[in-house]
This record gives sequence, structure tokens and C-alpha cells, in this order.
Amino acid sequence: MYSEKVMDHFQNPRNVGEIEDASGVGTVGNAKCGDIMRMFLDIDENGIIREAKFKTFGCGAAIATSSMATEMVKGKSIEEALKLTNKAVAEALGKKLIIWSVKSTTKAQDGLYVYDVVQRLYDSQFGTSGVDDIAKYIKLGKLGEAFSADEQVVLLIDEVDKADLEFPNDLLWELDKMEFYIPETKETIKAKHRPIVIITSNAEKELPDAFLRRCIFHYIEFPDQQQMEKIIRVHFDHVDETLLMQAMQAFYYIRSIDSVEKKPSTSELVDWIRALELTGVDTSRITKEIPFIGVLLKKDKDISTVQRRLRR
Repeated sequence: MYSEKVMDHFQNPRNVGEIEDASGVGTVGNAKCGDIMRMFLDIDENGIIREAKFKTFGCGAAIATSSMATEMVKGKSIEEALKLTNKAVAEALGKKLIIWSVKSTTKAQDGLYVYDVVQRLYDSQFGTSGVDDIAKYIKLGKLGEAFSADEQVVLLIDEVDKADLEFPNDLLWELDKMEFYIPETKETIKAKHRPIVIITSNAEKELPDAFLRRCIFHYIEFPDQQQMEKIIRVHFDHVDETLLMQAMQAFYYIRSIDSVEKKPSTSELVDWIRALELTGVDTSRITKEIPFIGVLLKKDKDISTVQRRLRR
């Protein structure tokens, strides 16, 4: 799935570690999946980045991206480094990244192409030349871009389960055959180079069996307590040890209760610890009462379930 360059930066990451008395420290990531990157910069008096190091907790792609990013910012000014984009890092790793962010209103057709019939009608009313050329009004979607690319690209179909149930099935033919037909222009768009297609899901709804049969499934397990502690420490520079241990104990206790339907995730834990810190809650109350339980649980039924357990 990954290019040789990605694998090289994953297996032999550059610039791993921390910089003491760093000029700047930044944290970025996705708390839901646990990919967290922390970058340390040493900047000289002229605003040039002399050294860059990172600590990343996440998948191979996250580590490779962090490694490449630190390599790319060294020797650059702050202004130049701030212009570094996800696209630039992906290209440096040898593959262009095309992201198709799926929403509840997204249709499979949106990823193939869009025929701007309204613009064509507008142009015809005002006598604009070339209105007979329908191809002018065809705009390729993200899947169409990936098929038309002159080199192999990585297509990320992000959060496919946000769309309706038919969305994945509507893409089966195109993903199988690596082509689609545009009836308006009587043109078939075929993939010049088969793209690497990565599809993510938050398991908010079941995906169709026919779709899943065509996928290689990789499940990112929920972080264990040791990994979670590392993630939390990336979010908080100085967290009270007792508060952290009590919060972790309560958090994993809630997740262990089978009858809790929507178990709290990493993002809820981060928010909860922040709430506990800001309010100065007595740490002895955390596991006994689970204060601000509404930060962790979002369903009345789940809150009642946990509170009944605590009263036993």
C-alpha cells in the first residue's frame, strides 16, 4: 500500500526525539484515531530553523509524514515552513494525495464528475461562445481526478460511513473496473494508473457486504492504557499525576461496561481531563463520582447505567 519512500521513513524515521529548551513546540493530530504528532523546533536569531525533531504516536503513514516534515522544514525560515502543506509532504513522499471528504449529502456521482448545466444555460442566454462544447461544463470529481492523473496517486475516501447506505455500492463498478462513462460527452474515463485507494470509516453504520468483500480490512484498535497515557501527555504539558491516573481508571472502567452503548473515545477523555483541571476537582472524587460525566457520555441511558453502577 505504501511507496518505498514512505516505508523508508517509517522504518528509518529521521529526527525522532525532543529538543531541550526548544524555541517552539507544536502539537497536531486526530484524537479519535490516536494519531498525534508533536514537533520541536530550534530557531536561530535570524528566524531560521536549525533543528527539528518529532514524537509521533500513530500509524506508519503518520510516522513517515512526521519524519519527512521535519526534514523539509530544516534550514527554512518560519515563513517558509508555515507554507508547508499536506500536499507538499505527500508529494515529497512520492505520491500525490487526493482527499475525498464524504458528507451525509455526498453521492457517488459527485466523485466521478459534475455537469454544470446551470452555467451552460447561463452562458447560452448571454451568447457566450463555445456553449455547444459540453466538455467545457464537465468537471471531474475526486475519483475522476485520480483516474486522470498522469502518475499513480493515493485517493483517500474519508469517512465513507457518513453517506447513505447506497453510496459504497454505487462505487463498486467504478472501483472494480477503474473506469466510468460520461453520457453527456459519450466519453469513458479510464484510470491511466490504478490509484491506491484508502477508505476510512468510523463504524457509525454497517457497510454493505458486497463493498466489504472488495476491501482489505485494517482495524485500528482502541489505544490501551499505556498508549493512551502517551497520547494524553502530548495534549497536556503538565498534568497532575494523580488526576491523570484517576481519570484513566474511571475512563477505562466506563468502557468496560458492556451495557454502555456509546463508549467514550479519546477526544472525550481529553476534554474531560481538561474540565477536571480547569475546575480543580478533588482527585479523590474522580473514580467515586465521575464528575462532569456528561463530557464523557452523550446518552441519558449510558449516564444512568454508569451512575447506577457507582451507587452499588
